[in-house]
Formats: sequence, structure tokens, C-alpha cells
Amino acid sequence: MSREIRKVLVIKLSALGDFVLALAAMKRIREAHPKAQITLLTTPPFEALARACPYFDEVETDGRPEGLEAWLALRARLKAVRYDRVYDLQTSAASERIFHLLRPFPPEWSGIAFGCALPHTTPGKDQMHTLERQADQLKAAGIWPDAPTTPLSAPPPDLSWIGGTRRGRRRPSDRPHVMLIPGGSAHRMGKRWPADSYGRLARRLYDRGYDILVIGGPQESALGREIQRHVPQARDLTGRTDFAKVAEFGAETALVVGNDTGPLHLAAAAGAPTVVLFSKASDPALSAPRGHVIVLQADDLTTLEPSTVERAANSLLPLEGAA
Repeated sequence: MSREIRKVLVIKLSALGDFVLALAAMKRIREAHPKAQITLLTTPPFEALARACPYFDEVETDGRPEGLEAWLALRARLKAVRYDRVYDLQTSAASERIFHLLRPFPPEWSGIAFGCALPHTTPGKDQMHTLERQADQLKAAGIWPDAPTTPLSAPPPDLSWIGGTRRGRRRPSDRPHVMLIPGGSAHRMGKRWPADSYGRLARRLYDRGYDILVIGGPQESALGREIQRHVPQARDLTGRTDFAKVAEFGAETALVVGNDTGPLHLAAAAGAPTVVLFSKASDPALSAPRGHVIVLQADDLTTLEPSTVERAANSLLPLEGAA
């Protein structure tokens, strides 16, 4: 008779796009352990989103300790809880370090840490998209025996639990809007399409009857101002939206255009028709959002013309237009 699993730890530390994709696996873990006490170990930027999520009973945010004292405190707390099982959805050096910290008697561990009880050893797993790779990991752990792991087969994340994310909430009298997400990681500028190109696209879409919303962090306000130089009527919401609000906008918007960045993944998971722009800095085969999504890729995004992005947008926008 198998041992009852009463206490479960899920590890997912970063980044937002990866966290959103991991929600599909998190949902499956909750379904597999409906009566268990499930705790998420993450980092502070994801606390609010994780606490709103229905898959966890507890959320802890010290998943990246700094200094020996913090590491020892994390070790003591995890050992005291006596978890029956750990699902490491981060599968990085940082999360593997937590496994070794709990030796010689670690919990039953699903991941890639050397010596763990439920190893994910499928050949070629590192060339799988995150959704199929994590589904395959849970299959190896025995909680998803029929997991769909062929390309484009795993279910996407479900954000219906975020308030207001029912697709199609826009009132008939409203002018439809297009959401632009021109920012991204500050240390990976090669993943960004130029703000001037976003502005030129915004002008074309605004002239066709679509309002323009610009989404981003407070440090990306200059991008909003550049787009407003082309479309003064554009609403610059940089620094004024939380994760839940981005998802709500995603459920309402006619279209999202953005770089490979976390807020775009949120909007796409909420059901937004999406055009996502990839450079050679990342591989859409491994991490592109799923859903009503078109992927455009150029080694250097500065060479991607607004007319090319507009053609992709046209294939997702309503045939009758915004009028």
C-alpha cells in the first residue's frame, strides 16, 4: 500500500513567464493531492500572484537565501515540516542546492537533483517546451500517467481563477483596445523590439479604431512616452498595473503585441490573441506562450518591420475591424 502524501512542497523561484507556464503543472499537482497541505516555495515578486492561486495552502518567499544564516534557517524550517514529497519545478542549481541541503534524509523529491527519489531522466527533456517537460516530469513522478508530452500537446495554464479574467467582458459600446508590452528584462535588451517600432505599429492600429494601452514596469515609462510620441492618445500604464490587472486586461483586449516577457505570458494565458516577438536571445520552441498566439522571430529584433508585425496582428484581429 502506498504511503499517504499529506505535506507537499512545490518549488518555483522565477521568472514570471516561467512561473505562468508552471501554473499548468501546479494545477495538476493540486489535482493529484486534493487533501494534502501544499506549500509553494518562491520569491517575493510572485507572492501576491501565488497567494491568489487556488493550488496552494501556504506560500513562502525565502527560496533564494542570502548568506549562511539564511540558508540554515531555510534548512531548519523545511526539515521541521517533514514534507512527504517535493516537486521541484525550478530544476536549477539553486533548487538542487535545497535538495542537497536536506540530505542525508531528504523528502521524496521530483526533479533532476542527483540522488533524488523521483528523477526526471527522459532523454532530450532539455529540448522540450516547458509545458511538455513539466508534464513529463510529473509523469515520471507517477501523478500524471497519461501526461501529453509530444510537442504542442500539454494543456496551457488556466488563469480563470484570477478575478475578471472571463474572456470577452468588453461592453459593445467600448472602443476595443490593443495592449502593447514593449519592455522586458533590463539585462537582456536584445529581447526587446524598439519602442519606435511599437509606436509606428500603434499609430496604424489607432487609426483603424483601436485604443492603445502600454503595459510595463515603472522603470519602462520612457517606452510609454516614446509610443505616445506616435499616438498621444495612448494610455501609458507603465508602473500602474499588478499581475492580476494584466491578466484582466488580457481577458478584455482585442490583441496583445509584446516581447518575450512575463506580463505577455500572463495576458496570453488569460486568453488574449497574442503576437509575441522573439530574438535569438531565447527559443520559442522551449518557452513560447500557448493559446491564440503567433510567434515572430528575428535574430535581431531591430530588423523586424512594423508592417510584418501588423500583418500578423491582422490575422488575429476581427475581420470586421474595430469600427
